[in-house]
Amino acid sequence: MKKRRIAVLCHQDLIPPDSKEGFEPKEIAVWKTEFGVVDTLRSLGHDVHVRGVSDDLAPIRRVLEGFEPDVFFNLLMEFRDQGSYQAHVVSYLELLDARYTGCNSRGILLTRDKALCKKILRYHRIPTPRFAVFPIGGRSRRTKLGYPMIVKSADEEASLGISQASVVSDEEHLRERVEFVHRNVGTDAIAEEYVEGRELTLSVLGNDRLTTLPIWELFFRNLPEGSLPIATARAKWDLDYQKRAGIDNGPAEDIDPTTRSRIATLGKRAYRALGLSGYARLDLRLAPDGRVFVIEVNSTPDVAEDEDLSRSSRAAGIDYPALIQRIVGLGAAYRLPGLR
Repeated sequence: MKKRRIAVLCHQDLIPPDSKEGFEPKEIAVWKTEFGVVDTLRSLGHDVHVRGVSDDLAPIRRVLEGFEPDVFFNLLMEFRDQGSYQAHVVSYLELLDARYTGCNSRGILLTRDKALCKKILRYHRIPTPRFAVFPIGGRSRRTKLGYPMIVKSADEEASLGISQASVVSDEEHLRERVEFVHRNVGTDAIAEEYVEGRELTLSVLGNDRLTTLPIWELFFRNLPEGSLPIATARAKWDLDYQKRAGIDNGPAEDIDPTTRSRIATLGKRAYRALGLSGYARLDLRLAPDGRVFVIEVNSTPDVAEDEDLSRSSRAAGIDYPALIQRIVGLGAAYRLPGLR
């Protein structure tokens, strides 16, 4: 294994300590991804430099000129506290002709804009629910979509603004939920036809040659009566609620080989249609009739050791150090199409 000089980019407030000793679990949870990546890279023998970035790109150029990294391990999820600027940091790395891990800037732009992403998927005949966008400040209008629908932010991630009330069954509740997203999330809203079924994720690794990891599923074993099995913010982040509602995740079971193969092919098609690189995670719905829908595509999924990407990788026989090393190798090998 080639030892490399690696500069880890993360938010200024998330620079991890050298050790977890003396920290409470809630404190560790804030920077667990950054700590896991840095600690693993060092254990693999790489020369690692951590650089915090928050509202200025100059630190990136300084570390490029001073440390001269072989590759940047990019963990920046936002810039100036704006997730929509995430792709522009990667664009800056590309302008500097620097190698970096994760997705290219165009892929991030396309997947963060959920409506544009869905338009591309539909163009390529990749099944995704029908949808409508409701811009902030736009006129209220009727839609020909079928109810029920689920309403969410058009570009925010991590289920921000999603709750049980996000699924609506009539025009009045649709209008109320759109206004909620505008007011409380501060973004345009997107409404899509709700697909009843199983909540699956599929992780994909690669640049040109793609590898799909085992299909993962979000289980809802003890939901309160009347609740729908959707990945709300509470279901994702509230540990107490997860315990009460029996929410956990793991390898998807009872899926026949033909459907598994179809899901893997669908994942690769979506990955290529969007021009992604490095790694990504697709959120899917498996309907009772066997149809599979791509709900969202996350081109910058969390690479913490206990998240879906890493756990499904481990199920495929790729342990966490091997996954991190593979991500580094993909970043070091990737070049934007068309560049010499």
